[in-house]
Amino acid sequence: MTARQNRGRKGGYAPGANAAGRQRVVGVLDVGASKITCFIAKTDEASRDHIRVIGVGHQLSRGMTSGGIVDLEAVETAIRLTIDQAERMAGSSIHGVTVNISAAGMRAKKVQGIINMGGREVTDRDVKRCLKIALGGFNEPEQAVIHAFPQRYRVDENADVRDPRGMFAHELAVELCVVCCPLGPIRNIALAVDRCRLELNAVVATPYAAGMSALVEDERNLGATIIDMGAGSTSFATFNEGVLEHLGVVPFGGTHVTNDIARGLTTPSASAERIKTMYGSVLDGPDDDRDMIDCPGMCDDPRLQPDQAPRALLTGIIRPRVEEILEMVRDQLDEAQPSNPWGRRIVLVGGASQLDGMSELASRVFGETVRIGRPMGMSGLAEAVGGAGFAAPAGTLRHTLSAQPETIRGAPELMGQRNNRADQPTHNSVHRIWHWLKDNL
Repeated sequence: MTARQNRGRKGGYAPGANAAGRQRVVGVLDVGASKITCFIAKTDEASRDHIRVIGVGHQLSRGMTSGGIVDLEAVETAIRLTIDQAERMAGSSIHGVTVNISAAGMRAKKVQGIINMGGREVTDRDVKRCLKIALGGFNEPEQAVIHAFPQRYRVDENADVRDPRGMFAHELAVELCVVCCPLGPIRNIALAVDRCRLELNAVVATPYAAGMSALVEDERNLGATIIDMGAGSTSFATFNEGVLEHLGVVPFGGTHVTNDIARGLTTPSASAERIKTMYGSVLDGPDDDRDMIDCPGMCDDPRLQPDQAPRALLTGIIRPRVEEILEMVRDQLDEAQPSNPWGRRIVLVGGASQLDGMSELASRVFGETVRIGRPMGMSGLAEAVGGAGFAAPAGTLRHTLSAQPETIRGAPELMGQRNNRADQPTHNSVHRIWHWLKDNL
């Protein structure tokens, strides 16, 4: 039975694993504007905290732009090829994926919930009720909630409580960081995944996932900002005291740099991408005026000699666009958190972050220490897929396999409405009572 024929079966564990030594196997999918990546991994036998990647697949993205899906069939084909490549390497099939997303309009919002305790002990049921009230305060019909992180609790006048269970209180309050995303991009991704006969297990914000992968624990605790410079967009997330504080998206990325090069040097987009990868830099070099770069013309006539341009011209095209993107991120951070907008450290990831001199330029823009990040804390990643461009899918794996405290886990409710429509008659009064008991007891 092939992996594709086996797709209809459900399950999240390695075939043949017994109940005692069962190991969890998961798949994650990164659908970007330039590439589509799939990681298949399981928890390492020696340590539950260590992740071992057993299958990797990546293909050039088709049918995607910085605004989302523009050709559903092309995206479906690319996802199938990527999944098949990862399954062949892993020697195992998967039946569901967690997808990370970075869509324009994705943002973070703070909401609060307060309940009266009457001086009694705080139980797990009280915490759930307080979280539910806080989440109920978020009411934006055209937005889907993909994360809701409890940041801090307040027990009477005692603020910044991490876990109020067991404490006595007259009033219990919680502050939630809610990450929301426009419905359209999530629905389109869900449809593409469903057409590949896969279940959408959860949706993860790309910058949060990148932070889980490329930031060390001390950086998340002391304060740091992760900036994921993708092809179609640049997203960022600020962490402090171990939790997500802020998140946002700038609708410009590496593809826009490539387009600027294509226009500035009058060369095809494919040649512009090659030139950016081989010669691109955001800093001036001493010999840039003398170093010449071949720039193939728009016509593919072999009798025509390629034009040449000095490397200084290429740098002059790239740097203004990259500075603009970084300044837009800085402005959003200033607006959201004027007292400490970007933490004490900046970490860059994503394919566009690998341009020569990027950390030095970002340090000038932000006035802070900057480094280029990469996936950490997992084995099985080859050098080709272990760099900054693969931090997001690696972080999605860590989020999926870890037990991060979060009010909601899994795909937004809209994901199940279409697939579970046939089961609606079972939603009778007994069904509702069972779910109430499950949520409150």
